[in-house]
Amino acid sequence: MTATTAPLTRPSVAPVSSKAPRAWSPAGVVTMLGSSASSQVGAAIGAHGFPTIGPAGVVAVRQFVAAAVLLPVARPHFRRFSWAQWWPTLLLGFVFATMNLSVYMAIDRLGLALAITLEFLGPLGVAMAGSRSRVDLLCALGAGTGVYVLVLPGPTSDYLGVGLGVLGAICWAAYILLNRVAGARLPGLQAPAAGTAVSALLYLPVAVVLLAHGRWDGDGVLFAVAAGCLSSVVPYAADLIVLRRVPARFFGVFMSVHPVLAAVAGLVILGQTLDFHEWLGMIIIVSANAIATTTARPVRNGEA
Repeated sequence: MTATTAPLTRPSVAPVSSKAPRAWSPAGVVTMLGSSASSQVGAAIGAHGFPTIGPAGVVAVRQFVAAAVLLPVARPHFRRFSWAQWWPTLLLGFVFATMNLSVYMAIDRLGLALAITLEFLGPLGVAMAGSRSRVDLLCALGAGTGVYVLVLPGPTSDYLGVGLGVLGAICWAAYILLNRVAGARLPGLQAPAAGTAVSALLYLPVAVVLLAHGRWDGDGVLFAVAAGCLSSVVPYAADLIVLRRVPARFFGVFMSVHPVLAAVAGLVILGQTLDFHEWLGMIIIVSANAIATTTARPVRNGEA
């Protein structure tokens, strides 16, 4: 998440606590901004490891680092997990693994800003899920227009990269919903810690293959370790905390900064520039998300 993921918004997800927050707080704003910036800076740094260990290798190290940090802190009691706690945890781990890999592969092919903007369609979809209002219909059409303007399909378009970005969006939407369910059933940071541990196990074969082929390069691993700390540990923990304290609508609108921060990180850290149509498409998609989130009906307790 990023994929930077993301790793990356939860616009229509009610906070995990039984009483939804009624107002934003300065601490919540600082936490959200720090989480978003950390995620995108980490993704940009991790991209420097692509030439040596590849996107899959960077994601593998990210997951190992996240598990190494979160497990001792959260100390999930795996033996005491009930099936109601296990199934969202297992799915969350699978989503972590798929989301991060698809987004990093999209970043490798499209650049950081474009990949994160496409991934941002996931939270937008969650924000509009189940809605039948004209405003949300217009937002959906606006988002579709934004994607077209962003990509400008043609003979030279990287459709595989676009598809990977959309897969990341689907995974991000699933992460939003699963993070809420798992966070409600497991105390503290046990949900992201357990989910990250599952994802790390899935990536063990990748580490074995890289070692067998002598590709476990020192610099690449260091870049991936930095990405693991900035794009996994910080956002996973911060998101779960913020979801308990910040109103869902405000959270969703504020998280619209993700593509913008990705563009800044891509420019400063990777030297990636955007054409006018790419900026325009990104702005259209971000605006559609902000409008859909602010006009969405309030989420009742118990609803996804």
